[in-house]
Amino acid sequence: MSDEMNSPPQPTRTAAVIPAAGRGVRLGPGAPKALRALNGTPMLIHAVRAMAASRAVSLVVVVAPPDGAAEVKTLLSDHSLPDRTDFLVVPGGDTRQESVRAGVDALPPDVGTVLVHDAARPLVPVDTVDTVIETVRAGAPAVVPALPLADTVKEVEPATERGAPERVVATPERARLRAVQTPQGFDREVLVRAHETVEASGEGATDDAGMVEQLGLPVVVVPGHEEAFKVTRPLDLVLAEAVLARRRANDGF
Repeated sequence: MSDEMNSPPQPTRTAAVIPAAGRGVRLGPGAPKALRALNGTPMLIHAVRAMAASRAVSLVVVVAPPDGAAEVKTLLSDHSLPDRTDFLVVPGGDTRQESVRAGVDALPPDVGTVLVHDAARPLVPVDTVDTVIETVRAGAPAVVPALPLADTVKEVEPATERGAPERVVATPERARLRAVQTPQGFDREVLVRAHETVEASGEGATDDAGMVEQLGLPVVVVPGHEEAFKVTRPLDLVLAEAVLARRRANDGF
């Protein structure tokens, strides 16, 4: 019997991990950011539906606040989600890096491609999700959707006092810069190695692709989408409501 026949099957499924354990202080006091309502539905549910909208995603793992897993499980069961997709809730850690690791550790062995998606990016279109998955499956260790910058960027010497003037030290070439979005996509083994290798300190890593960069492995960028913006401020909620209203008008519901 050949070695090929004896070798175990390669992991082929794709799963999405959504860390949703943060408080979202920039949106003000109240519920955690992922549970804030957007058009009457928690942002987390919008984000879960955005991942499940891809037919390639067969499992969505939501990483809940350590003391809020039961609440998040109830939330998922109370909202309509695609039947073809499995859903799992696991408790997270004190940092985003710890929470992502908890979500990855919960994945079954047949998952070979992993998406990591911000719960605060509830409106990412399915075409963006599919492009990230396809690029990982084509052999890229790590993939990030991103947009060119509209504004000129200045590197400054940070002020020691809030609101004080800051001295400009450099002006990076804008054409070489990109604003990174999610979902970021990974070969599972690469993502696991990154989390095992890159030491968590302070707030931990907020960009999983950056952890892969530290391994010396290539990270590639694919086109992002303007509707995949991150909801962090009250004004972002207004913009997100407008996007949903436009989608309802265009889709007829």
